[in-house]
Amino acid sequence: MNKKKNIWHISDTHTYHNLLTIPDNIDIVIFSGDCSNPKDPYNNEPEVRTFIEWFSKLYIKHKIFIAGNHDTSIEKKLVTKKDIEDNNIIYLENDHVTIENIKIFGSPYTPQFGQWAFMKHRTKLERLWRNAIDNDTDIIVVHGPPKGVLDYSFDRNGNLERCGDKSLMNKVFEVKPSLMLFGHIHNNEDIINAGIRKLPELKTIFSNGSVVTDNKFGKLSSNGNILEYIY
Repeated sequence: MNKKKNIWHISDTHTYHNLLTIPDNIDIVIFSGDCSNPKDPYNNEPEVRTFIEWFSKLYIKHKIFIAGNHDTSIEKKLVTKKDIEDNNIIYLENDHVTIENIKIFGSPYTPQFGQWAFMKHRTKLERLWRNAIDNDTDIIVVHGPPKGVLDYSFDRNGNLERCGDKSLMNKVFEVKPSLMLFGHIHNNEDIINAGIRKLPELKTIFSNGSVVTDNKFGKLSSNGNILEYIY
């Protein structure tokens, strides 16, 4: 008999987590980065700790957290893995966890863009994904998108571009996970990135869980995505 888990995927709350509507009957909540804003890690730390406190109190059995490029206090270890896991939250940083026979990989790293946390040059990311993600992974959770899915943004010249990571997409095609979860690239002006997509050549369901729109922080444009995982 098949089993089913209801997963609530959220990302990029940027301190506005209290505006979220908490759905019922969720088995696993997964947060894929950017709960905070300031680049300075000491100013960043209180925002991260406030989010962790809120996240820990959700009446959901399994809670998974990865950091994002704005979560600088985690990269600098002002907020540690132990701090997070002492709140009954699973913290993933380039590693796996298995929950009820579901193998989940998590990583905060995104391609270098400016000087923020958890960023690597794209060539180094290719090595990271190749070495860190096991081929029997069921769910991949990262901060930034693979290239070509829910990843539209504008470059510095105002031109529309897909800014996801090609090497990550290559790994998705190799692993073929059931779910590929990310955020980082928010809705932007007339661009809708938040939501769920599926490619015809893959079984994988892609989810951009970002809940804010660029230049319109203070209200939510999404409540994240609810996904049924059947296994």
